[in-house]
Amino acid sequence: MRWGILILFVVACGHAQPPTTKTGTHVPSNLQRGYATWYGTSPGQEGGPTASGERFHRSAMTAAHRTLPMGTMVKVTEIHSGRSVVVRINDRGPFGNKSRIIDLSEAAARKLGIIDAGVAPVTIEVLSRPK
Repeated sequence: MRWGILILFVVACGHAQPPTTKTGTHVPSNLQRGYATWYGTSPGQEGGPTASGERFHRSAMTAAHRTLPMGTMVKVTEIHSGRSVVVRINDRGPFGNKSRIIDLSEAAARKLGIIDAGVAPVTIEVLSRPK
């Protein structure tokens, strides 16, 4: 009887599993997977304010993210090509589709080679957070 209670207790408590990808491999906590889009072609965006208070410049290596702190540096890697770029978070977004996890400036999207596609699967790795 004691063993049954002990086993039931252990099973009921369980333990936290590390995040996994669809293939079941471990995903570090500083890594996100999803889709990247890019922005900066709408009239009025160039030179307009970002959520951080600085001006938006499509030629800057910046990006928008829903939750990462302003000033966070991230490495964005396009999954199919393996191309990577480092950007600084200075805005909020993307809004709408929850599978889209980052909006890149035009310059960053060009370096990743996703201008024509408009959207691409990526990983985001947090490199540093502001002090």
